[in-house]
Amino acid sequence: MKHMPFIVFLVLISLTPVSAQETDQVQEAVQAQETFSGVTRTYGIDYNEKYRSPFSIGLEYQSLSPVTISYEEEYRINDFRLKGVYSFKSLPQLQPYAGLGIKLMSPLKAVESGDAERFANNTFYGFAGISYVHKFNKQFEAGGDLYLGIGQSVFPNIDLIDEESRGAVEFISGAGVRGAFNISYNFSLNVTPSLMYSRSLSPLERFNGFYFGLGFGVAYRVGTDPDDPRAEIRSIRFGEFDLPPLFASMQSFYSKNAIGQIELTNIEKFPIYDVNVNFMQAGYMDAPTKAAAIDEIPSGETVTLDIYAAYNQEVFSIEGIAPLTAELSVSYTARGNAGSQIQTVSYDLHDKEALTWDDDKKMAAYITPSDSALRNYASFVRQSARDVLNPGLNEAFQAGLQIYYGLTEIGCIYQKDPTTPFDAAQENPLVIDKVSLPRSTLKRGTGDCDDLTALYCSLLESVGIETAFITTPGHIYAAFNTKEQVRNYQQIHPDKSRTITIDDELWVPVEITLIGTLGFDQAWKVGADEFSKYDDDIEKRAFYRTRDAQQIYRPVGLKETDLGLQYGERATLARSVNQATKDHVNTIIAHYDQVAREKDSKSGYNTLGTICTQFGEYNRAEQAFNYALALDRNYLPSKMNLANIMFLKGQYQNALRLYHSVEQDYLSRSRTSSAAFSRVILSLSRCYYELQNFDQAAEYAGQLQELNPALLQEYPYLIRDGVSEAAGESR
Repeated sequence: MKHMPFIVFLVLISLTPVSAQETDQVQEAVQAQETFSGVTRTYGIDYNEKYRSPFSIGLEYQSLSPVTISYEEEYRINDFRLKGVYSFKSLPQLQPYAGLGIKLMSPLKAVESGDAERFANNTFYGFAGISYVHKFNKQFEAGGDLYLGIGQSVFPNIDLIDEESRGAVEFISGAGVRGAFNISYNFSLNVTPSLMYSRSLSPLERFNGFYFGLGFGVAYRVGTDPDDPRAEIRSIRFGEFDLPPLFASMQSFYSKNAIGQIELTNIEKFPIYDVNVNFMQAGYMDAPTKAAAIDEIPSGETVTLDIYAAYNQEVFSIEGIAPLTAELSVSYTARGNAGSQIQTVSYDLHDKEALTWDDDKKMAAYITPSDSALRNYASFVRQSARDVLNPGLNEAFQAGLQIYYGLTEIGCIYQKDPTTPFDAAQENPLVIDKVSLPRSTLKRGTGDCDDLTALYCSLLESVGIETAFITTPGHIYAAFNTKEQVRNYQQIHPDKSRTITIDDELWVPVEITLIGTLGFDQAWKVGADEFSKYDDDIEKRAFYRTRDAQQIYRPVGLKETDLGLQYGERATLARSVNQATKDHVNTIIAHYDQVAREKDSKSGYNTLGTICTQFGEYNRAEQAFNYALALDRNYLPSKMNLANIMFLKGQYQNALRLYHSVEQDYLSRSRTSSAAFSRVILSLSRCYYELQNFDQAAEYAGQLQELNPALLQEYPYLIRDGVSEAAGESR
């Protein structure tokens, strides 16, 4: 019953009304809410971490009662301790401690023997131990203790000859539990029931054994209440943080390239650690964009960090200019306490059609081959011109020509931008220009040089043709890759200067602004002249491959809708493409014709005939081969080529006569083992087959089987209908 007043005191404390602020804090312990970008997230608080104090000092009192010790005297035993406690940052529940104590043992009443008075003693001791304490909320915590100690017991009333016998070294250990009520962050009251074991290391063993203790303590905890507004840590000073106008079209670029820089200065007299910097734009980011993570910023030092912005697809919904306010947040640890600071910044975010020309490669962001509207239109153009394709002409070249006339057919024309023409915007990177999306240009039917270049390149890329864009002072225009090797430039155009050589491949430049006014060939020539104009000053022009530039500037996001576009008349488009294709083929043939006439040689006319054959001009090819044979009637290449022309024209008897003539020439020269002779035998077999003379066809197929069976495999009908029948007759 002697401990009852103290217990009542503790109960009264625990029932003390809690203030409104403390009630809010208790509710905060149930849940914490973080509102970011309009989204509220709820999660539990780790009270041990939030309300951790790195160090505390306390005074404890316990009243001890013997448990295993039996003696006649009755003693009052009071224990007082001064204790310092440390809390681990990584595991705040685990708290090592150390301190000093004094145990006072005095008799409750005098007895006849006088032993009670004689053996009264004081023990001075030091101790160290460890606690595990868990915080249930900000006010209440509980845990357990283990400790060891050693001290010196002094018996002042023992009167013996040997003065040293008045004292004894004593070993102390103990364990206990504790419950604490935190009056505030810095002050707490605790109840400490425990079990102590004491053992003397001298003959004075009268008080060896276990004691039960019950008491209380008060503690002061170092630190500032994190719930106190005055406790907000301000260890960072922000430098100037201004953002230039940003552009939705550069969405992919900003995630990997800095939008700005910020200077952070540690204004404390000690280093700060674990510094994390994030940039957040509510509504246009799914999560904050991490700028940097720094392990340490020493006292007084300044760091400069690049800031990035990973915008989501919502930026493409902006129309015009959106004035925005973003947050730059910095979190860190200062002297074991978590700190965070926020800096806001206002800036303008422009829609997806706006940009500045500080880097010409930005054009790549507006080339959108994945747009279904463009793919559908390009497919319409290719299908419309399908019947007028020339199999001998470069496929990519024909695609470029077809797309050009397709845009012409729907009335697409050049129109200079009245507000920010390209030449003015290019000269001043601070001027904000507008580049229309290709789908918008296609629907509107007009655009300036950058709009039309983006449209033309997008359409070609949508059908698999690689494109590029060329910039010269005040201008931008398109080019596409024919994939033709440089040595074959005459297959594209006799004038090599009409093409651009990149990595041993021939590119065709097209001045797309001439659409609707001049034909493809003139637009091509003007583009080539514009490029060669700067051969002596190449720093004034630049050639950008679209696919390379899009590694930096990915195409802008699109909201695909039906354009309701009128594609134009198929027949009219086909006629335009057919005429332009014929004109171009005639240009190539005319070049070879001129060369043949100038040389007046059989090889020159043979080459001319070969080119005419390639482009399907069989009559002109026949005429060229006859010219060559007129110069040398035994000239085998032209004789064989002429026979092939007869075969292609269906004149099989004339072809057969020439093939036999060539055959006799090879036989007379004993050149029957050559690959060319095998081709002659194959031609004879095919010619007899077309004349329905299957016996002769089979005979020559049989010869070819012996000479070159692999070549015969390319014509399985001869094997099936020729060799098999011949084999049957031989049986």
